[in-house]
Amino acid sequence: MNEFFNYIASNFGTFIFVFIRISTLFLSFPFLSENFVPLNIRILLILSLSFFILPYVPSQVNLESLSLISIFLLVLKEIFLGLFLSLLVRIFYGIVLYASELISYMMGLTVVNSFDPTFGMVSVLGRFFVFLFLLVFFETGGYRIFFGALFESFRVLPVGSIHIPDSLLTVFIREGSLLFYLAFKMAFPFLLSLFITNLALALINRLIPQINVFIVGLPLQLFVGLLFLYLGFGILIYFLRILTEKFVGEFLSILRLFGG
Repeated sequence: MNEFFNYIASNFGTFIFVFIRISTLFLSFPFLSENFVPLNIRILLILSLSFFILPYVPSQVNLESLSLISIFLLVLKEIFLGLFLSLLVRIFYGIVLYASELISYMMGLTVVNSFDPTFGMVSVLGRFFVFLFLLVFFETGGYRIFFGALFESFRVLPVGSIHIPDSLLTVFIREGSLLFYLAFKMAFPFLLSLFITNLALALINRLIPQINVFIVGLPLQLFVGLLFLYLGFGILIYFLRILTEKFVGEFLSILRLFGG
């Protein structure tokens, strides 16, 4: 036990920066930042991962040799890096949510939105898509590459020295545009089927005005939407696997960009 405390005391400066980077990233990570994971469990996980990564960090930081302003700037850099990486995670998380909200709107499921303490105001379909994405992320081994990239970040971006690229704003705009592009691409087959259903209902309303399309339309939209979700479930899983691979690739490219 004394050896453990001596080791932490001798590497306290490095541990602080490792803890800041990991905590800033993980507190925004979709699965760990939700309310169904207790706060004490999250803190324990972050502390455990920081202790585990600490021996593999190539550079060491001596707080005694740094001024207060230097320490403050280094802390800001670590927080900025963690926030930017967590923003990338949130963008891909938002792709799934936005696609599900588009489909829910066309199916008429927005009227059954409920407040969930874990996700806030989301539709039933949005909650299903989120858990499906997390299932694919863990089943395909994406979490292994994610943790591997997190380890690699301490080699590419040494603790205490982070290169901030000039093209950061361009990268931010590019990554932000993926949210709308990939979300619409993911929801397009279901939106197309529901649009054709609405178009058919509009024609029926014009040709046979005796039929009340407001009564027939909502159950029909629900039926068509659920039918195409059932038929296209395999394609949805395939797209989520591609989305997971793209997320890992973008995460690694962001690390290389910060590493100069």
